[in-house]
Amino acid sequence: MALFSGVVQAQDVMIVVNKSSSVSQITESQLRDIFTGTRSHFTNGSRAIPVLLKGGPVHEVFLRRHVGDTPDEFRVRWRKAVFTGQGSMPREFASEAAMLEFIAATPGAIGYVSRIPDPNAVTMVSISGR
Repeated sequence: MALFSGVVQAQDVMIVVNKSSSVSQITESQLRDIFTGTRSHFTNGSRAIPVLLKGGPVHEVFLRRHVGDTPDEFRVRWRKAVFTGQGSMPREFASEAAMLEFIAATPGAIGYVSRIPDPNAVTMVSISGR
């Protein structure tokens, strides 16, 4: 897990997917829809499995920049979906390393990190439609 000596900026958060995915680009709205549970597939038809960090600066920047929620708003949104049977909370990880390991091993997995120690393990996705 990276230690931060300052504030995490939006450009410090990278979106990554499993290597087997043919996704190399995603729009802001598609990314938001995947992480809010309103979309369950990438545009190529393959299943999207969003994964989260349990907290911290990278998690907060990701939610604010790409989902438009604070961590509390995001949690409430998902609790509502779970309670009403409209979805199940995305899997959460305590560290970026654990998240990257899961993404590397799980086809369709998509998440966010501040750095990629092994660029051969996952694919970084560019975001369009900002």
